[in-house]
Amino acid sequence: MKRNGYTSWQSRVFDVINTIFLLTLLVTMLVPLINTAALAFSSNFASMQPGIVLWPKQFSIEGFTTVWNRMELYRPFLNNIIVTVVGTLGHVILSSMAGYVLIQKGLPGKKLMLTAIMVTMMVPSEAMMIPLYIVNKELHLINTLYSLILSGFVSGFSVLLMRNFFLSVPYEMSESAKIDGAGDFRIFATMYMPLAKAGLATVTLFEFVSRWNQFLPAVLYINDQKKYTLQVALKSLIVDTDVTSSNFLITTNVRMAGIVIALIPLLIIYPYVQKYFVKGIFLGANKE
Repeated sequence: MKRNGYTSWQSRVFDVINTIFLLTLLVTMLVPLINTAALAFSSNFASMQPGIVLWPKQFSIEGFTTVWNRMELYRPFLNNIIVTVVGTLGHVILSSMAGYVLIQKGLPGKKLMLTAIMVTMMVPSEAMMIPLYIVNKELHLINTLYSLILSGFVSGFSVLLMRNFFLSVPYEMSESAKIDGAGDFRIFATMYMPLAKAGLATVTLFEFVSRWNQFLPAVLYINDQKKYTLQVALKSLIVDTDVTSSNFLITTNVRMAGIVIALIPLLIIYPYVQKYFVKGIFLGANKE
């Protein structure tokens, strides 16, 4: 007996192999995460013991109090919030406005604009590092959070994605609104934006995660430790040194507590945008 072109035993073998493969991937992702959380909630001495830990040993939050207060992780955490929230908000608004412009019929040079946007997506970000550094230096933005906020303020990917979502809205609706006297900004804000929630959620999630984990621009533009963002501070905490300025040992639970703190905002925002995100990926991919 065949099922979708395969014999029943071949189908069962495939299902078993596929299940084992997916479970293996799940374990490789979950074990490091659980180990990190378990060590973060362990005591100083227990966290220094070798081996993989899946449950806290000698439950304690001293790692969190040390990294937050004594090592002042709240400073880069606050900097990260400012850069991520302001940068993401500006990115979503500007990308949406650009996407709306690109759906207008009769727009002069629209094909040329779309081509230019796609060309920018082909240029590696590493190739733009030095020119962008020079621009930020000339604008006196080095060692300021503005340099990180303005970095990637608009991307071709987000513009084209929002354009695809706006194309799913019947153009006749905007034409009818214009006949009734509505301007472009009103049509954009009250008609297109509410109907493109899935697209907004997709762009917001991509940009939020990207900015929250932003590392290279922060290393390139920021030298002042008071302006460090979270990822740079974690790199200094985990990789660069084993002791702080006060010469006390940085135990494993302190390092892991810093990682857990960095993960919390991502774990909070994802459930709220997940339903729109999945829908947005499929809709954005299928639109031409």
